[in-house]
Amino acid sequence: MTLKIYTKTGDDGDTGLFGGGRVAKDHPRVEAYGEVDELNATIGLARSIEMMPRIDEVLAPVQRDLFALGALLATPDPAKMWEQLEKARISDARVAQLEQAIDDGEQELEPLKAFILPGGTPKAAALHVARTVCRRSERAVIRLQHETEVPPIVVVYLNRLSDLLFVLARVANRRAGAGEVTW
Repeated sequence: MTLKIYTKTGDDGDTGLFGGGRVAKDHPRVEAYGEVDELNATIGLARSIEMMPRIDEVLAPVQRDLFALGALLATPDPAKMWEQLEKARISDARVAQLEQAIDDGEQELEPLKAFILPGGTPKAAALHVARTVCRRSERAVIRLQHETEVPPIVVVYLNRLSDLLFVLARVANRRAGAGEVTW
């Protein structure tokens, strides 16, 4: 028997959560993990444009991280949420890896002296879009934190990830020989 993609269980506007329970599709928890899912998809799009080995090597594990964060955010039971966090391996050490990738990328770049307009090559533009979706994801998680416990490392991770995406967009432009347009 083949499982069908459609279940019809959400036709009345609610959805099932990981570990049980149902909530409205506009619930802050659904909003938070939906934003993280969109972020993951935009990073996938950015990776598919003009492959750049070092950038794509950094982003592939980020996509795995985001899938795990989505599962964590879809889990209403705090004990199970912490289990998901341990499975996801999202920790201070993982944030430090993102920071190292930021530092490595910045070594290729001229220091910023002005704000830059998002754009440049298709790869860089897609990374800038991913950065803005990351910021929106972060805001959705913070809204969820106002209602329920969410491990603080989730916000730290997303905050650092948006910085990484900004640096990678600049690196993509530099490697392609595209200049940056300042504001």
